[in-house]
Amino acid sequence: MAFVTGPDVVAVPKGAGRAPSAVRKAAGALGRLLRAAALRSAALVALLALWETAPRLGLVDATFLPPVSEVATAWWDLLGNGQLGQHTRASLARSFGGFGIAVVIAVPLGLLIGWYRPVAALLGPLLEVFRNTAALALLPVFVLLLGIGETSKVSIVVYACLWPVLLNTISAVGNADPTLVRLARSMDLSTPRLFQKVILPSSVPAIFTGIRLAGAVSILVLVAAEMIGAKAGLGYLINASQYNFAIPQMYAGIITISAVGVAFNQLLVTIERRLSTWRVPA
Repeated sequence: MAFVTGPDVVAVPKGAGRAPSAVRKAAGALGRLLRAAALRSAALVALLALWETAPRLGLVDATFLPPVSEVATAWWDLLGNGQLGQHTRASLARSFGGFGIAVVIAVPLGLLIGWYRPVAALLGPLLEVFRNTAALALLPVFVLLLGIGETSKVSIVVYACLWPVLLNTISAVGNADPTLVRLARSMDLSTPRLFQKVILPSSVPAIFTGIRLAGAVSILVLVAAEMIGAKAGLGYLINASQYNFAIPQMYAGIITISAVGVAFNQLLVTIERRLSTWRVPA
């Protein structure tokens, strides 16, 4: 049996012609991602560069605003000796605990007040009084009634987080599309099914706006609360560093609080997107 071979016969793998096109598309997508990341981080990089150069050029007093490199070194030292982790865990436990309690209370209460007009009329004046009373103004009251322990700190966080979630939930229920509500009633849906199919889905964006506001408030209020009678926490770290004139450590605590706030907000945004998959993208 004879086999015919020749130099002009070349085996071409199936789909090889599409490989360069796929590589170009992947490279284009990667380039777009890199450009978007560079655009988003440009302002932050500029701020860090200004922070680093301003003290070194004498534009500000380096004693009170040390270069960001010194702050980074202090942050790494606090992380290495375990202090940063200890204070962060203490703050997160208080903040997330108070935040969670506030959400569990505020969302059902907001749905109740927003749906039943008599309940809104009864509790409306009381809500107006307390919503306009700043949480930090009541901090001494919480300390006097509950002491300087964990109870007062978690309670002030609950109080501060309650109002953004509650008010946004009431507004969301009150602004539900009346056409959809009438249509659901015409189909003889029970009240629980009406809430499940119409009220809750349409209220998710507004409720999560309040939840995200409450997440930021939970951290800010806690920092102030930890400056009174606390022995651990990021607020305590900042306050103690100020008194001991450990300025880089103070800024390290502030940066950590900012990072925690950004991460927490991003987590809430991700949860909101998962619960709002029914919405049509703008």
